[in-house]
Amino acid sequence: MLAISGPQQYESVLAAVHEAVPPQHDPFLDLVPEHGIKLTPRHYAYLKISEGCNNRCTFCIIPKLRGDLVSRPLAEVMREAERLVAAGVKELLVISQDTSAYGVDIKYAESLWRDRERSARFFDLAEALGELGAWVRLHYVYPYPHVDRVMDLMASGKVLPYLDIPFQHASPTVLKRMKRPASQEKTLARVQTWRAAVSDLTLRSTFIVGFPGETEAEFTELLDFLKEAELDRVGCFKFEPVAGAPANALADPVPDEVKAERYDRFMKTQQAISARRLKRKVGTRQQVIIDSVGPAGAIGRTKGDAPEIDGRVHVASRRPLRVGEITSVKIEAADAYDLRGTAVGF
Repeated sequence: MLAISGPQQYESVLAAVHEAVPPQHDPFLDLVPEHGIKLTPRHYAYLKISEGCNNRCTFCIIPKLRGDLVSRPLAEVMREAERLVAAGVKELLVISQDTSAYGVDIKYAESLWRDRERSARFFDLAEALGELGAWVRLHYVYPYPHVDRVMDLMASGKVLPYLDIPFQHASPTVLKRMKRPASQEKTLARVQTWRAAVSDLTLRSTFIVGFPGETEAEFTELLDFLKEAELDRVGCFKFEPVAGAPANALADPVPDEVKAERYDRFMKTQQAISARRLKRKVGTRQQVIIDSVGPAGAIGRTKGDAPEIDGRVHVASRRPLRVGEITSVKIEAADAYDLRGTAVGF
């Protein structure tokens, strides 16, 4: 026996085998860089910490496709993160189906990283990633109570002040049909508490309109929640049946024209909120990571913007900017989704 490893710990298995029998030189595989092959630009990378999901949302079939939650050992995640940062990655985007449930399936097992045993817990992982010196962005975080602890890491600059939380709806009755947590009052209180602890916190979420049985009153509850929570970044989807999803069997499907009308009202409401919140950034200086450079200037993102799904910053500069560079930008204008400004320093 060479070693003992847990489920899906492929890296540990290969390491044990190679320790006993060093791999032969392969002229093709050896061309692959140590950090592997990734499809994102050099300056940011997605870091997947688990597979599958223990939730049973009625609109989703991920558990049927990928099974229950299977978390990676913390040390394995951290070794991958270290390799990415060493290769030039400036921003790590932490992803999974349920990031805040990380480690529950392996009973928060400890593993050795940097001469210290660390638990496979959401907070411990975020804390460890914060030691690497890169931007750390947390996606798909369910608002479990223990998420509150990560606010300290955000306030101290170890983790980006950004949370992507898939609320999906705000009406308790709709959330019950979705089989999701359904305490709107507690959610609003948590949002207020988080913002009190981290003044520059950006909150992103996604919602579904037109879920089976959604009444006008339930949709109004959603709009009221938007207005009160004032989330910074929001995506919206019109409900569509997914083959194999339990929601397909629910009564009272919402007509397509009603879905479209509610979608438009939702987006109009959120657009006004987004414009109001972005206007507050005018006159401030923001750290911006540059994603692209062209003849008309550069395009980047603040700490409050994830690539591809959030807003952008259009940056003018008297000096050449480089992709992947993080620079200070004075914000001079804002619209409903994007900012404009001038680079003023590094």
